[in-house]
Amino acid sequence: MTSTRMMAALLVAGAGLSAGAAFSQTTDAMWDASQLPETRGTVKQYTLTPRGDVDGLILSDGTEVKLPPHLTAQVVFAIRPGDEVSIRGLRARAIPLVDASSVTNVATGKSVVDNGPPDGPASRTADRTISGHIASLLHGKRGEVNGALLEDGTELRLPPAEADRLSDWLRPGQAISIRGDLLETPLGKLVDVRSIGTSPDRLTEIEGPPPPRGPKRGPDRLGPPPPPPPRG
Repeated sequence: MTSTRMMAALLVAGAGLSAGAAFSQTTDAMWDASQLPETRGTVKQYTLTPRGDVDGLILSDGTEVKLPPHLTAQVVFAIRPGDEVSIRGLRARAIPLVDASSVTNVATGKSVVDNGPPDGPASRTADRTISGHIASLLHGKRGEVNGALLEDGTELRLPPAEADRLSDWLRPGQAISIRGDLLETPLGKLVDVRSIGTSPDRLTEIEGPPPPRGPKRGPDRLGPPPPPPPRG
C-alpha cells in the first residue's frame, strides 16, 4: 500500500515537472526548430520586399529561403552573402523553396529565429524604367510566382495573379523591360513593378489588387445626396 502511494506521488510530481517544462518552452518559442528538416548552402544574396525589408535568401544553388520581414536587422547582422548557412524549415515538394524557421551561420554559430512581431517599414524611391534578362523566378511561401530576379541581382515584385497572367514574359533568359518604383539599399535593388514588356516602348500595365470595399450603405455606394426639391 505504501509503495503504491509513493508511486502515485512520483507520477503526480513527474507530471507537474513535465507540464512546467512544456510551459516554459511554449513561452519562449512555440515550435522546436531543431526538429525540422535541415538545408545547407551558401548565401548568394538577400531578397527584399517592396518596402526594402529582407524577406529571404537565395542560395548559390538557386534555392529560395523565405523569412518574415521583421527579422531584417537580425538577418543582416548574422548572415551575409558568401556565408555558409544551416536552415531549419519546411521544404516545398516541386520547387527549391524553404519556409525557414531558423537560419544559422555555420562559421560563426550566430542564429536567426522567428520569435518576434514585425517592425516598422522603409521608404521607396521614384519611378524608373529598367531593362535586363531574367535569371530566375521568385516565389511566395505557397510556391506562387510573385516576381523575378534579373541577372544583375535586381528583384522584381508583382502580384501573383499578374505574374500568372504574364507568365510568357517571366521566364529565365527572357529579355525584359519594366517600369515601377525602384528601391536601392545597401542590401540590394528592388522594383515594385507597374508595367512590363519586352522593350521600354512596349509596356503593359500591371493591374493592382482591388480597392477595399466600403460599407454597403456608405456614401461611396450611394453617391452624392440628391438636390433639394424646388420651392412651391
